[in-house]
Amino acid sequence: MKKLQDILYKVHLKEVQGSTALDVKDLQINSVNVTQDSVFIAIKGEKVDGHKYINDAIKQGAIAIVCEDLPKKLKENITYIKVDNTHEAVAFMANNFYKEPSKKIKLVGITGTNGKTTIATVLFKLFTKLGYKCGLLSTVQNQIDDKIIPATHTTPDAINLNALLAQMVQEKCTHVFMEVSSHAIHQHRVTGLHFTGGIFSNITHDHLDYHKTFEEYIKVKKKFFDDLPSSSFAISNADDKNGAVMLQNTNASKYYYSLKTAAAFKGKILDNALTGLQMLINDKEVHFRLIGEFNAYNLLAVYGAAKCLGENADNILTTLSMLTGAEGRFDYVIGNQLIIGIVDYAHTPDALENVLSTIKKLKKGYEQVITVVGCGGDRDKTKRPIMAKIACSLSDKVILTSDNPRNESAEQIIKDMEQGLNSAAKRKSLSIVDRRDAIEKAVSLANEEDIILVAGKGHEKYQDINGTKHPFDDKKILQELLNQKTID
Repeated sequence: MKKLQDILYKVHLKEVQGSTALDVKDLQINSVNVTQDSVFIAIKGEKVDGHKYINDAIKQGAIAIVCEDLPKKLKENITYIKVDNTHEAVAFMANNFYKEPSKKIKLVGITGTNGKTTIATVLFKLFTKLGYKCGLLSTVQNQIDDKIIPATHTTPDAINLNALLAQMVQEKCTHVFMEVSSHAIHQHRVTGLHFTGGIFSNITHDHLDYHKTFEEYIKVKKKFFDDLPSSSFAISNADDKNGAVMLQNTNASKYYYSLKTAAAFKGKILDNALTGLQMLINDKEVHFRLIGEFNAYNLLAVYGAAKCLGENADNILTTLSMLTGAEGRFDYVIGNQLIIGIVDYAHTPDALENVLSTIKKLKKGYEQVITVVGCGGDRDKTKRPIMAKIACSLSDKVILTSDNPRNESAEQIIKDMEQGLNSAAKRKSLSIVDRRDAIEKAVSLANEEDIILVAGKGHEKYQDINGTKHPFDDKKILQELLNQKTID
């Protein structure tokens, strides 16, 4: 049990009705989970306003309510705390409740549009191999040493996030590598955390359904670096046109990585093949198992972070050369007819262009590239025609299909994608709503040594249709179909 008055440290209080000398069992943002001696924080979400559930929380046993708008009728023996922003309040409260766990570990946050998962995962693998006990918070999964905890969001809510960090501290983790999404920054999920370092990968067209404008999206990402203390390090991609913008107001020590210009962490690609990358990193030649120019950037970011965390350059590069990337990121399988299947999470125009450009560079010259791609429902609609156009411009054949349609019509999403196609692009594309049928069609069209890209879902093991998650694994289905394939 912890005292409410201690949990409220750093919270900007506007009004307090009742005692704060209360013993608190836990913090909850979902009234269903409230029990005796809980504090309920009423969050104004995108779809649900927690203020509507204040009375339900009290009936369940809440002894204190934190809210932005006080109820018209206050109940006796309940403490009411009014704040400007409950998102911010719950972040500080969770940080205090779990005894500031981020100050007891080396926490490194990775933000940007593409590359977050690979950078976080490779850092986790690297530092584990170097002998440290580590934690991972990523889109694919959360991990405490070798124990895997399934992830539901790129960045958990503030209570679950601090609870996970506290568990990592309890289990003696020294380093934690964490993806930091733009939603998490904007919704204060990472407010109050102490980051040893921050990494910026790149920024491209994404989440405009949430942030409305690209300028707002950049501003939110930049806030993460603006809030870093002077004791931290900040690493940014010098080759991204917003790379310098991200660090312009940070108090942290600044470092850049680059393939194109002078930087603290400088790389050069010597060979880029399906067997991996041969690179120079700060004049040391190394072969990596990861593939593609985008992974060259990810490797530089990892190398830079490891150096900033005090590791020896030779140890970093030797260990990095043995590691693979994250599941569902340029994840490839080979069928019995030497057809190469690649599964990738690419769900933004830039990510799709990166993956297809990499495939084009790896081609010997005569193979077909067949792309299966869709777009998610209830997300930024403006990228749909752009992604279809990119797929057709960089592929020999394209099959437009469903991704996670969620609460939208899969047929309508595909029609939105088709708006980006001119007559030449339409001639090389097909539209097949059922995703398994689309993958099966791609395999049937493929000849020996052709390359099939299945883009958009990567590591996901489900398809979200009308609020129900149906089992679906791109890689497993692609491998099965490739193994069954026969070529006359």
